[in-house]
Amino acid sequence: MKLLIVSNAPLIYKDKYSYAYGPYVNELTILRKFSDELFFCCPVWENDRGLLISKIPFDFTKNFKLIDSNLNTLKNAFLSVFYSIYNVIVLFKAMKTADHIHLRCPGNIGLLGCLVQMFFPNKQKTAKYAGNWDLQAKQPLSYKLQKWILSNTFLTRNMQVLVYGEWEGSTKNIKHFFTATYAEKEKVNFKALETKKQMDFVFVGTLVSGKNPLYAIQLVEGLYKKGYDVSLSLYGEGVERIILEKYILENDLKNYVFLHGNQDQQIIKSAYQNSGFVILPSKSEGWPKAIAEGMFWGCIPVATSVSCVPFMLDYGNRGVLLKMNLLDDLLQLEIILKDKMGFVDKSEKGSEWSQKFTTDVFETEIKKLLQP
Repeated sequence: MKLLIVSNAPLIYKDKYSYAYGPYVNELTILRKFSDELFFCCPVWENDRGLLISKIPFDFTKNFKLIDSNLNTLKNAFLSVFYSIYNVIVLFKAMKTADHIHLRCPGNIGLLGCLVQMFFPNKQKTAKYAGNWDLQAKQPLSYKLQKWILSNTFLTRNMQVLVYGEWEGSTKNIKHFFTATYAEKEKVNFKALETKKQMDFVFVGTLVSGKNPLYAIQLVEGLYKKGYDVSLSLYGEGVERIILEKYILENDLKNYVFLHGNQDQQIIKSAYQNSGFVILPSKSEGWPKAIAEGMFWGCIPVATSVSCVPFMLDYGNRGVLLKMNLLDDLLQLEIILKDKMGFVDKSEKGSEWSQKFTTDVFETEIKKLLQP
């Protein structure tokens, strides 16, 4: 079976090897297991541009190179028309080659892929919609258009669309899905997690305004000022780092708020294992891996009520849904910090739920999709 991956996610070539975004590579490795040949149809970057990349550990047949464009200047907006025409031609050629078409949405390439796939109604297809599938969410028009096309079973045929969360009124081709990081063999009995430092918080994600790392810092700062012996470790890089460094310095937080930058998976795993809370006050998410990963190791998730997060947290029964009001959210956290039994209960419920979604289960589900 010839499998085609259509994605905005770039390939980066250096030192005669191919690289891509780290978590994406983990999924690609599983997809590769169930195909005879794998093709890419995606942009190529000359450098990683600060992206956390991993080497692609398998051979692939070809990359149908697409032009990566944006609309940040009038010139680029004008050129994007011609780039889109070129990309459509390349996409058509790539899809004609494939036995199974796998789209990665949302994104500019995802939108073009949604349009071109309509010309191949008889080919087997899957699409992973990695963003917020909530049809009521405020999102760009292009995202809404992709959702509409993917949900339309007349325009989109022979396709299973993988989305995060369970949504009422979904069409028959919409399939609730998940993302996994840890294997069955990594599971531990909850008793082994009871030595966790309950007052330690961890943030894992890009340091950008959309992830709200400053709000995470302000929450921990508020708890510290109330007399709690808390700490916060932030893992990730981004344009907000300078702002966060300045805030930490000006407010004298350096003894309990730490910026660790990008770190490998083993260090992140250890951080989860030794923290009481994983926090992500994000404005928008698909399936927030940091939340699911932290829950796997017994961290109580503290996250905004976006996308499938309420479903993941069982509407507050296994975590804290932030209201994005500092006083209200501090009160929610104080209630848990003062109630040891309540902490253990939420921690255990979260761990039990997250440990259902292992890479072993993920691989089994992918096999069903590609080899029905």
